[in-house]
Amino acid sequence: MGQVNADASRDVAGEPEVVFAALADYADTRPKLLTEHFSDYEVREGGQGAGTVVHWRLQATKKRSRECLFEVTQPAERTLVESDRNSSMVTTWTVEPAGTGRSRVNVNTRWEGAGGIGGFFEKTFAPAGLRKIYDGVLARIDETVGA
Repeated sequence: MGQVNADASRDVAGEPEVVFAALADYADTRPKLLTEHFSDYEVREGGQGAGTVVHWRLQATKKRSRECLFEVTQPAERTLVESDRNSSMVTTWTVEPAGTGRSRVNVNTRWEGAGGIGGFFEKTFAPAGLRKIYDGVLARIDETVGA
């Protein structure tokens, strides 16, 4: 059993505070950013940044889906951490300045992978699949906030 990491980042239109506010808005903006890989989205507590509890189903592949119940914390300025109550999955979003009117959004997801041959394949292929999903979400951030 080993840790699996998936990273993605993108420069988007919008000042860091505006982009971060959009990411932290789980009630209205966040659902608009999600791709077809996400379903059953529901804010269960809060809705704005730290203290939010949000549920969704992530369809990573045709055969693999994961039910997620994330508790959101904000350990630093322009950083959101989503910790899954159902697993070891933790997703960290950070927003940094990237020039005038631009921001760099970074997302990292990590979890304890399976052992054995299944774990080997998970560690080998899951990061690329999740990165592709996040690329779609990051593109929607650019479209939504930059519009």
